[in-house]
Amino acid sequence: MIRAYILVLSLFLPIAVNAQEGRGNGIVIDAPGVTLAEFKWIKRPVLVFADSPNDPSFRRQIELIEADRGQLAEYDVVVIADSNPSARSFLRQKFRPRGFGLVILDKDGEVKIRKPLPWDVREITHAMAKFPLTRQEMLERYPSGR
Repeated sequence: MIRAYILVLSLFLPIAVNAQEGRGNGIVIDAPGVTLAEFKWIKRPVLVFADSPNDPSFRRQIELIEADRGQLAEYDVVVIADSNPSARSFLRQKFRPRGFGLVILDKDGEVKIRKPLPWDVREITHAMAKFPLTRQEMLERYPSGR
């Protein structure tokens, strides 16, 4: 079973990497043209919404994320930023944010957390550590040795 899981991941990992090339800067990518289907079962999307890139909460959230990228990479996180309501991105239409909003999804595409204020990376990863899929992944990565 584990071998089949590894085989499936090794087949789809290059597709996920190619889907993200050329977007955004580093761990943060821009929302236009992004769909959640390209990340399903591969990455945990963290969506950051605002009505303007100058929104202080939006800027603070991006600063917090950029300051601690390594921790997010361990949890397979991709950050998608949408600060242009007039672009009417797929994500904006789906989640209908009002002003600043932080939306954390799991790899299955389900919304786990919505927050109206910025969270630091420690808070984000602490919340993700409680997700059932994350717990299962951690058990597979770091077995107890029984």
